[in-house]
Amino acid sequence: MRLVIVSNRLPFTVVNGEGGPQFKVSSGGLTTGLWSYLERGAAGSGERPEFVWLGWPGATVAPQDESAVKAYAEKEFKTLPVFLPEESMDHFYHGFCNKTLWPLFHYFPSLTHYEEDYWQEYKQVNRIFAEAALKMLQPDDLLWVHDYQLMLVPGLVRERFPDMPIGFFLHIPFPSYEVFRLLPRAWRVELIEGLLGSSLVGFHTYDYTRDFLTSVLRTVGYEHQLGTLSLRERVVKVDTFPMGIDYERFARAAASPETEARVAELRTKCTGQKVIFSVDRLDYTKGLINRLQGYDAFLKRNPQWHGKVVFVVSVAPSRIGVESYQAMKQELEQTVGRIVGTYGNVNWSPLIYQFRNLGFEEIVALYRFCDVALITPVRDGMNLVAKEFVASRPDQTGVLILSEMAGAAKEMGEALIINPLHSGDSAQALEQALAMPVEEQVRRNRLLQDRLRRYNVVRWAEDFIQALVGTQNTEAARRARMLSGKVLAGLIQQYRSAARRVLLLDYDGTLVPFVEDPKLARPDREVLELLTALSAAPGNEVVIVSGRPRRDLEEWVGALPVALVAEHGVWLRPKGGAWRMLKAIITEWKERVRPILQVYVDRLPGALLEEKEFSLAWHYRGADPEQASRRARELLDALAGFTRNIDVQVLEGNKVLEVRNTGVSKGTAATEWLSGLGADFILAIGDDWTDEDLFRTLPPNAYSVRVGLANTSARFYLSNHTAVRRVLRELSQVTGENSAELPGSDGPSRAAGGA
Repeated sequence: MRLVIVSNRLPFTVVNGEGGPQFKVSSGGLTTGLWSYLERGAAGSGERPEFVWLGWPGATVAPQDESAVKAYAEKEFKTLPVFLPEESMDHFYHGFCNKTLWPLFHYFPSLTHYEEDYWQEYKQVNRIFAEAALKMLQPDDLLWVHDYQLMLVPGLVRERFPDMPIGFFLHIPFPSYEVFRLLPRAWRVELIEGLLGSSLVGFHTYDYTRDFLTSVLRTVGYEHQLGTLSLRERVVKVDTFPMGIDYERFARAAASPETEARVAELRTKCTGQKVIFSVDRLDYTKGLINRLQGYDAFLKRNPQWHGKVVFVVSVAPSRIGVESYQAMKQELEQTVGRIVGTYGNVNWSPLIYQFRNLGFEEIVALYRFCDVALITPVRDGMNLVAKEFVASRPDQTGVLILSEMAGAAKEMGEALIINPLHSGDSAQALEQALAMPVEEQVRRNRLLQDRLRRYNVVRWAEDFIQALVGTQNTEAARRARMLSGKVLAGLIQQYRSAARRVLLLDYDGTLVPFVEDPKLARPDREVLELLTALSAAPGNEVVIVSGRPRRDLEEWVGALPVALVAEHGVWLRPKGGAWRMLKAIITEWKERVRPILQVYVDRLPGALLEEKEFSLAWHYRGADPEQASRRARELLDALAGFTRNIDVQVLEGNKVLEVRNTGVSKGTAATEWLSGLGADFILAIGDDWTDEDLFRTLPPNAYSVRVGLANTSARFYLSNHTAVRRVLRELSQVTGENSAELPGSDGPSRAAGGA
């Protein structure tokens, strides 16, 4: 089984020079982390795992240089470059990715641009990546797509490979729905549907997972059960996988003689001073200005530390072409100058600022050398710098100050957790960190190191891949129960050869789609024609088993030669006969329950109360989904206490709660219908929990079918009402030449009417 990785960037970057393309290793957390996993996998198994990696090489490559880049990519990294023209990168990467998705997902809506040209280019580049993947994908591959630049790729690949295991991991925060919905509706729907092309969607923290599931519900209407979304024909698992680092790489480098020498040199230069260290990309999400303001507040509050502390601020150039980044760089340098000018003197500078990329060895030396690491983004998907610092402390000393807005804060509670937007928090944390006893530093870091050592980048990747493989086991089990292929062929053959057949069909969600107002769910021409054709076949008994009031069924399908069951089994009407009650029912309870349901109609805009002869139904399909879910739980609790001592029960249907008498169900109605009939073919189809009573009463050889994916007693699945109609259409086309109409074929009607 081959792993196919698709990401915006490759583990190397092309630099265009006069003598042709030059190459350097990429330094991003995603690319280095994945490459560490692939290399570590090789070390663990003795050979490199089978994989291929698709991505952009980091620059526009001239056509004459493409072959050289391809050769280097294949030889050195086993990767395939995706070449993009410069104009695409301008609107795609610098445009939609970094001016729309990046600021919005990091809660900077004021910096977000909503340009249609950017969106169209984003879609086009995602198609280019998807087509590149499709050219080399094989049916047994595992596809793993990464990050916000490629959110449409899973859906595009799914169109060609409907059964392929496709994973997607988002390395930045997923925002709350209130922020996500600032995108134009058409864009956010397409982004969500693109991600739902995945089999598994992963996030760094539970908060992001929760916010994504909420956005799915409110954007496209899919509810989840314990993180599993049941789509029309597939299930999608959504889960949390906090990314780790290559812990041993940092630990080994920190303990090396070369690092020891660097640290000794640094200590000579900073004799008598405590060192605070910060390293980040130039980005407004990293809270660099807030960090300096917090240090300013610390110096103002603690004059006794003047001359005894120095803050080393390292900023790596990033996205130089983006205007907001240039403005931030200017503000950053002005703030640095102000702090140095305010507090410094000829003998002491409170701050050392460097605007350049640090090499791996330099960073590790500074991690080990400093006394305090100040890592305070105002919003960050994970932040691996915090983990790298802890891994680089062989003596387990040092203090980590970490923003609560970083994903890493969820698993690094032993750090000093602060709100970086408040300079007082930062100042207080610096005071605590600089005064913290060594024993307390060691206690905290020992716990952090043990955790990071166990859950490193290899564990993160393996957990995700194993979960992705696990989705295929679920899918295989689901496909085995799908009413299609050989299973459907066997059903049709049994139907053809049977002499007496009974078709028990639910109505809403089975024969017709759901609508917000139940009164609008009238059967269309196709349904009426199918029911007429099926009921006309010799030996057939077609029964509509519904929760509908009998007046609806009588009006809509009463003229057809079919039998009817209304209100979940209270009323039965044989074909061409009269309605009768299955058992005597008392309805005085309705006067007590109706006011409760009406209160919840009033409390939930879009809800409505439907009154039937022997039940009351509270519908909430037209209401806000999140509020409806909460109100439904509240109403269930209220009804549970109120109905405990009366002879009624509460049924949970599809966007409906129905209160009815106990002792009557679709199952009891079916038993009544089938008793003494001697049917040699039974097909029952339903979409609701009320249909489970029906499925459980059927004989083992009956074909019971649940519409939609759910835990069910039914033997088989169909995806939706369209698939139901497709199966019924195939049955209606069976000529029945081998079926004989037995004498007394009106027996089912007589049995039902005379019971």
